Amino acid sequence: MQCDNGPMNYRHAFHAGNHADVLKHVVLLALCDALTAKPAPCFALDTHGGRGLYKLDGEAAQATDEAADGIARLQAEAPRNPAIQRYLAAVRACRDQHGATAYPGSPWLLSHGLRETDRIAACELHPEEAAVLSQHFARNPRLAVHARDGYAALKALLPPKHGAQKFARGLVLIDPPYEAQLAEFDIALATLREGLTRWPQGMFALWYPIKQGRALQPFRRAAAKLPAKSALLLELLVRPDDSPLRMNGSGMLLLNPPWQFDATMTPALDALWRALGESGASAQVAWLKAPD
Repeated sequence: MQCDNGPMNYRHAFHAGNHADVLKHVVLLALCDALTAKPAPCFALDTHGGRGLYKLDGEAAQATDEAADGIARLQAEAPRNPAIQRYLAAVRACRDQHGATAYPGSPWLLSHGLRETDRIAACELHPEEAAVLSQHFARNPRLAVHARDGYAALKALLPPKHGAQKFARGLVLIDPPYEAQLAEFDIALATLREGLTRWPQGMFALWYPIKQGRALQPFRRAAAKLPAKSALLLELLVRPDDSPLRMNGSGMLLLNPPWQFDATMTPALDALWRALGESGASAQVAWLKAPD
């Protein structure tokens, strides 16, 4: 099943810093911290890297103003949760380097959260976005930009190696645009299955939008059957999921997550829905497949 050119039309600049980015990036940095807690070098693959760095005073971001209910609100609330404070510190570090309205995309956060000995590959299909991504990281030897479809690149880049070095540990982040919703879920699940076959010890993180939660039940059932040792769902709803016309929240499917990652994320998501949510907001941290 093929996506109908979604990645060629989508621009994340319209949505940078929104509540979905907040969830995704809080989780991403926590995963980086878990990876770097052990001394062995690791590898990260970002299949949909975008441009890697955004300006919230740019025309696209101002057109939607989604960051006002995301990163801006979280900065104002500043919950005293370690995972959230870690994320807010990373945003400050990005702005110290790139200006007061900068917002980091996932390639920037991976570069920030990982070490000099680690390696990162960021893929982007859209030619203009890929060109900007390459410019942003032209002086970063740890991060390789691939101007290609991230799903297809996964077959070439896993299992990961750098020269003669092979990586036993690492992360694959899959963050597609979901413009063709049902097709994208099917493609992402097939990609996860392929990735686990090629790199069974790797961690995999799939971001997904939530409009109506019950519509995701087939996806959750399929995710539970993937050949991972464990599977964890993290979902944040900023409003009740009773409208199919807008994104009411988002989630992260984590395959082979770090030990006791649910204990780290439960208070973080509780703080996020309280800081970002409207009436009826909620969050859940649930095992689809509990670790042995």
